[in-house]
Amino acid sequence: MLHPRYLDGKGLLALWREGLLAKAVLEGKTRGYVHHPQLARFRAQPDPVGAINAYLHFVLLEGRARNYCFDENKLLPVERCPLISVTDGQICYEWKHLLAKLKTRDRGRYSSLCSIEIPDAHPLMKVVPGLVEPWEAIG
Repeated sequence: MLHPRYLDGKGLLALWREGLLAKAVLEGKTRGYVHHPQLARFRAQPDPVGAINAYLHFVLLEGRARNYCFDENKLLPVERCPLISVTDGQICYEWKHLLAKLKTRDRGRYSSLCSIEIPDAHPLMKVVPGLVEPWEAIG
């Protein structure tokens, strides 16, 4: 639930594809991926489809800033959406995970980000105190 600006190209493309799949799941258009634990965050919202749509809107904006050709027609018009809570422990976990990936696949981006101690969350997220989500596979 990090801000999409931190992602490298591969990460941003994957987030767009996976987000569209999550949207299809929440719309009841696919049977795959239905038990993915991160969907619980969106299912808990008053309007799950609206929430994932708003989430993807910010991914779309980041893609546009990088001149990617994400298809905005895959999204619904963005409605006002309440912020979604994410724990600071989860943000910290995801940040370390991203830095580890970037260290091997994009050293330049890694170098530019590794001095950040507290990364920004995705604009749809509200950071609250707490631990890593229990569904994370921490090994």
